[in-house]
Amino acid sequence: MAEALPTIGAPPDAVYVAAPGYAADLEAEIVARGERLLARHADLFFVQGSPGPAAWAQNTWLRPELVTVASIGEAARALRARQRNWHLHALVQHRRAQLVVDKLPPIRFRPLSFPTDPPVAPLGAWTLLDRDHLLLSTECSSPFPDGQVPFVEDRVQPPNRAYLKLWEALTLARDRPGPGTHCLDLGAAPGGWSWVCASLGAEVVSIDRAALAPQVLATGRVAHRCGDAFGLGAEQVGEVQWILSDLAAYPERLLELARYWADARPKANMIFTIKLQGAPDPAAYRAFLDIPGSRVMHLSHNKHELTWFRLMDDGPSEAACR
Repeated sequence: MAEALPTIGAPPDAVYVAAPGYAADLEAEIVARGERLLARHADLFFVQGSPGPAAWAQNTWLRPELVTVASIGEAARALRARQRNWHLHALVQHRRAQLVVDKLPPIRFRPLSFPTDPPVAPLGAWTLLDRDHLLLSTECSSPFPDGQVPFVEDRVQPPNRAYLKLWEALTLARDRPGPGTHCLDLGAAPGGWSWVCASLGAEVVSIDRAALAPQVLATGRVAHRCGDAFGLGAEQVGEVQWILSDLAAYPERLLELARYWADARPKANMIFTIKLQGAPDPAAYRAFLDIPGSRVMHLSHNKHELTWFRLMDDGPSEAACR
């Protein structure tokens, strides 16, 4: 019997690609947002009534189309007629889908060398629902396949792998600290995020009860203070353009910290990791969205955590629409 998915009728308003391992979190978010879940197939969620970006969606298909095709060649022509670059998210009909891919212009997805900006060419996404039905979207929230952002990693200098989260956040933001800018790193130890900012030429004030790794201090751009990040007041630091936090703290307490610094430094860009515990609870992170200019999203280098952005210029171009 040929592989096929249950029919979905009309195209959905959006298709969410769940962050790997966090489909339950996305489903809970969909319910909390009041969207109608038309169907779920593996990590794809077909929804009606999308009110905006979903935090647990690694990528969102923003303009879904359902196209009837009579052959492999017709499927490839339908895709090529719309644009050049496509990524297959295979669900069923894997062999047939690959034959369609073989008729499309090839794309090489190379890891990024940080710092660099995301690709600007649009990347569409598609899948076969059965032999004769193609679901596609010319516009997606992420310029990366399934929202996965690969990097050429530095396995020598960073004190831990947390640096990859900030690399990704800054890449999606299309903005980053640099020479002449000042950063505040709350709960910095062992210093992965401070190292990122220092490597970009920024000056960093870090605070943590624990010490930073020697190679972070060796940059000469990081001034470390031993203390509690929650006890630091704005009057104790100068003007900063970036406020960062990868603190391990309950979301409610982190929200208080985010609100404090958003008020104290209204012109600063802010990126915080929201660490989550236990069963999915959208209320644990949705309150961050009440801070003007906010966006919450799951990065491909996050675990069971989300990243909160408050960017004051153009905003995170990719993050803002995902």
